Amino acid sequence: MPVARLRSVVIDCPDPHALADFYAAVGGGTPDPESDDWVVLRLPDGPRLVFQRAPGLTPPEWPRADRNAQQFHLDFDAGSSWEEMDAAHEKVLALGARPLDLEDSEHKDFRVYADPAGHPFCLCRIEHA
Repeated sequence: MPVARLRSVVIDCPDPHALADFYAAVGGGTPDPESDDWVVLRLPDGPRLVFQRAPGLTPPEWPRADRNAQQFHLDFDAGSSWEEMDAAHEKVLALGARPLDLEDSEHKDFRVYADPAGHPFCLCRIEHA
């Protein structure tokens, strides 16, 4: 029996409204601003993402582990075909994502990006059974 259920993943960022809009465009849902400093996004069939204002945030340096390392990242199912991956790639770039690791992308089933606030996230090719 679990002690508690996961309610939210809270992400620090300089502009909660802008980052919530970015992730709404990537994963769906509608941002619900509770204040200037706190915006909730309920992903369809997924967790709540909450964006919390953190002035002066220094984004992680991917893939470093020795200093200013990422503490977590989000994985998104971008489809089961390379065509779907390529289409998702173009869409996240248009939304303001920045590629962090596209090398050897034909042999890996994921691509790593930074969101507009600098947090790493992945688009994953998932073979659906």
